[in-house]
Amino acid sequence: MKFPTRGLYAITQTENKSGDTIINEVAAAIKGGAVVVQYRDKNPIDAPFLARELVKACHQYNVPLLINDDIELAALVGADGVHLGKEDGAIAQAKKQLGSAAIIGVSCYDFVEQALAAQTQGATYVAFGRFFPSNSKPLAAPAHIETLRQAKLALTIPIVAIGGILPENGKQLLAAGADLLAVIGGLFDDQPEQSAKAYQTLFSD
Repeated sequence: MKFPTRGLYAITQTENKSGDTIINEVAAAIKGGAVVVQYRDKNPIDAPFLARELVKACHQYNVPLLINDDIELAALVGADGVHLGKEDGAIAQAKKQLGSAAIIGVSCYDFVEQALAAQTQGATYVAFGRFFPSNSKPLAAPAHIETLRQAKLALTIPIVAIGGILPENGKQLLAAGADLLAVIGGLFDDQPEQSAKAYQTLFSD
């Protein structure tokens, strides 16, 4: 499945939620307009089961499901790809295990040079952030909007922005060069379908 070049990138909110709740929320976010989903779970109880169910739920709507941090799990459940942080394994390793068609995203924080290196190594997309204070990643180092402007000039692959993004502040990130907005709390704290629709308005121009 292809990685979308623009739109809302949903990242699961799993803390204190049942598997059924997570699956239902993801389906609601997709109905509201999310174009890609990442399964992120820092304290998984049964990751293979939930990941498989999320693959099914996403594929029902022709939306790719990516796994955060875990190449092995992505291979096990037939996910469409993986998102790698700085300590999650190399792009080459992901391609070897998941196949050349797999979607591979890479966190580049606030570093355009890192993004250029990832693009050269075959990454599908890169992510920068956090741009605003975030409950999901409160300790993450801040990124600068200027980084998006520089990245847009230097890169040919899609750019994802993450970190405290709300419908009220997302427009400036898109204007600076982001192609997709990755959201956890702003989407899943309350009424995911309605929340997703609110973000969708940012992409309607």
